[in-house]
Parts: sequence; structure tokens; C-alpha cells
Amino acid sequence: MPTGGGKSLCYQLPALIQEGTAIVVSPLIALMKNQVDAIRSLSSENGVAHVLNSSLTKTEIAQVKKDITSGLTKLLYVAPESLTKEEYVNFLKNVTISFVAIDEAHCISEWGHDFRPEYRNLKHIIKQLGDVPIIGLTATATPKVQEDILKNLDMTDATTFKASFNRPNLYYEVRTKTKNIESDIIRFIKQHKGKSGIIYCLSRKKVEAIAEVLQVNGISAVPYHAGLDAKTRAKHQDMFLMEDVDVVVATIAFGMGIDKPDVRFVIHHDIPKSLESYYQETGRAGRDGGEGHCLAYYSYKDVEKLEKFMSGKPVAEQEIGFALLQEVVAYAETSMSRRKFLLHYFGEEFDDVTGEGADMDDNVRNPKTKIEAKDQVVKLLQVVRDTKHLYKSKEVVFTLIGRVNAVIKAHRTDAQSFFGCGSDHDEKYWMALLRQVLVAGFLSKDIETYGIVKITDKGLDFIKNPQSFMMSEDHEYNESVDEAIVTASKSTGVADEVLMSMLRDLRKKVAKKAGVPPFVVFQDPSLEDMALKYPVSQEELINIHGVGEGKAKKYGKEFLELISQYVEDNDIIRPEDLVVKSTGVNSVNKLYIIQNIDRKLSLDDIASAKGINMDALIKEMEQIVYSGTKLNIKYWIDDMLDDDQQEEIHDYFMESESDNIESALKEFDGDYDLDELRLMRIKFISEVAN
Repeated sequence: MPTGGGKSLCYQLPALIQEGTAIVVSPLIALMKNQVDAIRSLSSENGVAHVLNSSLTKTEIAQVKKDITSGLTKLLYVAPESLTKEEYVNFLKNVTISFVAIDEAHCISEWGHDFRPEYRNLKHIIKQLGDVPIIGLTATATPKVQEDILKNLDMTDATTFKASFNRPNLYYEVRTKTKNIESDIIRFIKQHKGKSGIIYCLSRKKVEAIAEVLQVNGISAVPYHAGLDAKTRAKHQDMFLMEDVDVVVATIAFGMGIDKPDVRFVIHHDIPKSLESYYQETGRAGRDGGEGHCLAYYSYKDVEKLEKFMSGKPVAEQEIGFALLQEVVAYAETSMSRRKFLLHYFGEEFDDVTGEGADMDDNVRNPKTKIEAKDQVVKLLQVVRDTKHLYKSKEVVFTLIGRVNAVIKAHRTDAQSFFGCGSDHDEKYWMALLRQVLVAGFLSKDIETYGIVKITDKGLDFIKNPQSFMMSEDHEYNESVDEAIVTASKSTGVADEVLMSMLRDLRKKVAKKAGVPPFVVFQDPSLEDMALKYPVSQEELINIHGVGEGKAKKYGKEFLELISQYVEDNDIIRPEDLVVKSTGVNSVNKLYIIQNIDRKLSLDDIASAKGINMDALIKEMEQIVYSGTKLNIKYWIDDMLDDDQQEEIHDYFMESESDNIESALKEFDGDYDLDELRLMRIKFISEVAN
């Protein structure tokens, strides 16, 4: 049954009623802790539920055994590896066991998305405990995995209960992943202010980075991944449950069995490795039946990265991995109802007109135009039939468009009359059609052979009497086209030309009054950013590219007045949530640089302490002074240049139209090198502007 459907209840309730202790096998410590706490809170006896795993001390283990022997314990949660320990098995043989429940049972199948070899030994261990009833539970099992669970637990004649996998309250959306993904996520979260959400990333490094970006931008967020120690993980999990933070940024280690009913959004920063993972992770949203927005970012680069990860694994595992990943690609790129696609994957029919939650996805709400494809469907089905079910989707499509590869050559398909019969359409078109024909049930994918496409009886009927088949082309996720999301670093192309020229005029006036060159007041990228974001308060101005607190205080007032007036006169709707502060790593470096320049430490030492070269250090220093913070590097420059030389460069910048270093190098024609001029420019900006 689906996540949040009440699986735990299926074994908790019988366990409390029956005589003896029920053993619950679960792969995750966090999940056990969560459930044990919940059951204990309902009982006067703490011993009613226990965990038995590697984290217990000898004394705690003795207490657990005592409570089981006395009949007090009704539920015993164990990790599968604990069950392999001889002493535990011998102990459990001699007590009354009511039944064994195997949670997350998909872990037993190598076709599941989370295969755990230790699950394979379970049937032998359970046999040693005598003739006890078994119940297996999972929220994500394709028909193939369901069959595997029954086989591997040796319970082929068991009754199978299936609830619908449909979660009608969840809204599914896939967006292109561009380089502005952080701004996009921040904007999304700010539109859902105060709501709980989870962001999934594939790597620990990315988890840390995103959590930091969110924190810097005023969103309460914590990271969660297996690299954090157990104490920190537990603390972050509790903070999320207790609503001390709104957002958890996590690897997939988080959220298994977390019972927080009001998670309002789940964002996939990276595309997951399988549709099962996707379904399970999105399933953490909206468990109370309320709003649940599931947003995934997709770029084919991510898929290639995942494929690279797999290349070191055994061949069989690679094949399974690729097959699962191709399903994710198909889901992301399809333009048909996402819910219908997802449920079809889990072997369930869904009516995309009258079904519950039918309009709850981006494709249904913004449909692509459909085109008649009756003849093409016939062509496709005939090719699958005539190639004798040899090929996966890719080769079927290649046969249609007439492209040869090693597999096709080996089977001599390129010599057949139908080879290239669909060359009037491109690869993307046929792939889209093939995916929609699969969902329609005219073709089926054979999982055992890693995704070979076969024709079904329904498909053979269609060839005999074709009917109308309306298809919609897949989405093309093109990163360069999709740069519509605004970035706060360097914006190219000015958003508002009129305001930009007004700001330039004001900058000239302010510079004249202060007796400094215009670039000293604000650099061009800062003005461009103002013309894009219309800041009207000191706080918003500080978030503008290249403007720090110092600059905002010193020059901000007149600029803010001008922008406010302009916004009012022209009825401009301000994009309030476009401001994205950059993160963490840099700000830690910056603080270190500022403190150590104050202590007059050598710049070479500062650079090597931070593991960066001189060029990178100067870049950091430039960012610091251009944002309006003073850096006094006179002590360093005095060792490089005498007073006359310093004065000469200072005067040049004072009279120059721009602070461009190339122009300065030309002007001095080899008298000074690049680093000397860059450091003098830092000193100049720091003294004159800040």
C-alpha cells in the first residue's frame, strides 16, 4: 500500500492483541526509534516495545531479554543483521513469537530499488524459529518485485493484499535543472513560507552546500546524511519533527518511516535512481491528505553521472541499474499524465480523466498539443513484432529511423525491408511514441531481460484494426533555452533599460559630489542587478550583487529613493523573492581573510592556510572591497611599491573612466605587473569608496 497508507498498523495492532512477541524486521534504525517511541507513549510500560540492534549496551540487551521472557514486550524491532547473530536466534527460539513482520520487504529483491543482501537470509532464520506466521509489507513494489518477495520468503501461496498506489493529493511537477537551480528552489520555498519540506540530493557534499545556501538566505534548514554522527542526525530529525526547522536537505537516508503528516513539499535537486525511490521519497509529502507538492529537477547530465557511477559494478547489477534509470528518464520526459505513467509502472490502471487526482500534475494542467499517430503506432508495433522481440527501446527506435549499431548489425536487422521505415520522424518522436504505447498496453517491457520490448495481444489487435491514437511529443529539457529563471550573480542583458540609464546618471552625480570615479560608487553589475530586482529597502540593497553593508550605508539612500519612486510611478510589480545570497564557503573564507589582514598577516600565508593560490585570494579580496568592506593592505603594498609608485597608480584610478585592469596594464606599459595593479586597485577602492 502507498506510503502513509497505514502499513505499520497492519502489524502493530495484531501484535498488541496476540499472545507472545512479534518480531519486526526493519532496515533502518531511525524508523525503529520513531515507532518504538510512538508505541511507548501510548502504554504505561516502557517494555511494551524494544529495539534490538548494534547500538545497545550489554545492560540494555539484558533488559530487553528480561522483558521478552516475562511476556511484557509485544513488539521487538530488529535489523536484519542482528537476526544473523547466533545468540539472538538461540534466545528467540525459546520464547513465544506471535509472528514475524518484514517491513520494507522490497529490500529482498534485487529488482527492488534498495536491495539488501542480508534480507536474503531471512527465510532460513525464520524457519529456525519454528512455524511462525509471516507478513511482508512494502510501499514500492513493481509486479516483478512482488513476485520476488513471495518467492524469497518462501510464501508463494500467501494471500496478497494490494491497496491502490495512487496518492490523489500529491501534485507532480518536473522542471529543467538550470544553473540557477538554487534561486529557483529558494523562490519556491519562500512561496511556501512556514511550511515543512524535504529536499533530496544525491551526494553529501551537495546536501551541505544547499543547506548552507538556504540558511544564508533566511530559510531555516538543516542537513541530514550518513556522514553526520548519529547524535547530529537524531537532533536534526527531531528539529524537523518538532518544527524547529522548516526544511531538511538530505540524501535518501532520510525520511524512511518518518511519520510527519504535514510535509508540504518534496524537492528532488537530483533525479533519483529509480521510479521506486522517486515514489517512496515523494510519498513523504501530504500524508495527512493535505497539500503535497512534488517537484523534481531534471537534466540529462545527471542521468549520465548516475550511469558513470554504475560502471564499476557487476554486469547484472549494471543492467538492472540502467533499466531502472531509463524508466526515470521516460517519466521525466513524458508529456502524458504523470500519475497515469507512475501507476502504470506499478502495474495499476488509472483513468486520466475521471481518476482521483487526475488533474494534479504539470502535464495535465499545461497539456502539449496532441497529434494523430495511428499509422505510426502500427509501424512501431510491426517493427517490434518483426524483429522477433530481440530489442530494448533504443534498438527498436534505431530500426525505425535506420541507424545501425553493433546489436542491430549482429542480428542483421539492417538488411530487412522494414529497416528505416520510420525515417520521416526523428529519434525523439519515436521514443515518445514508444513510451505512450507502452502505457497504453500495446507493448510490454520484460524486466527479466532488462527491458526488452514485446508486443501484447492488445497490440496485435491494434495492428489488425487500428483506431485513432493521439500522442503528444516529449518535453525537451534544454538548459540554455530555459534560463528564464533569474540569477542573482552576474545578470547579462539588463532587465529595465530606462531604470538602468537613470541609475547611471545618479551614479555620476553621486561620484562627482564625492570626488571619486563612478565605478567606485557601484560597479555596472550592481546597477544591472538593481534594474532587475528593484530593491526598495536597505536590506534588499545589501543582497544586490556586489553591494555589501558598507556600500549600502554609504551610497544607498539616494539610489533607494530613486528606485522606490520609479516603481511607484510605473506600477512595477517587484519580484520580491529573486534575491539569492551566495553561500557559506565563501563567507567563511571572507571572514578569515578580513580578520587576518587586520592582524597584518602575510598574504602568502593567508592563501596557503585556505589552500588557494594568490590569484584566488586577490579575487576574494576584490569581492570583499567591492561589497563595501574596508581592507587595509597598506602593510603588504609598502613592501612591494614605494610611496611615489603608489601615488602614481592611485592618481591613475582616480582620473580613469573605468577600473578595468587591462586598461591599467596598457597605460603603465610594463611598469607594474598584474598582481601589483590588482592589489593597488583593492587599496584604492578600500580607501576611496568604503
